Amino acid sequence: MRLSFRVLGRVQGVGYRWFVKEAAARHSVAGWVRNALDGSVEGEAQGPVPALDGFLKELKTGHPWAAVENTETQEMLDQDGSEDFYIKPTA
Repeated sequence: MRLSFRVLGRVQGVGYRWFVKEAAARHSVAGWVRNALDGSVEGEAQGPVPALDGFLKELKTGHPWAAVENTETQEMLDQDGSEDFYIKPTA
C-alpha cells in the first residue's frame, strides 16, 4: 500500500524530517519526506499495512520537540522498485 501524508503543527525547524526518515527505517517503509512551503511536512510512504500503521502512529506521537496538530493521508497506487526512504528538497 502507498499513502501520501501531510503533518501539520510545529514540525519544521525541529529535525522532524530526519525523525520521519528514521521512523521509516524502523518500520521498513519506502518513500520520501520534505518540508512544504506552508509550514507542514509532506511525503509518501509505501509498505505493508501494519508497517504503515506503525509508521503513521509514530509520526503523530514520537518526536519529542514537534507539536503535531493533525495528519492527513490519502491512498495512492503502489510504485514498483521503491525500497528507500529519502528526504527531498523543500517544495
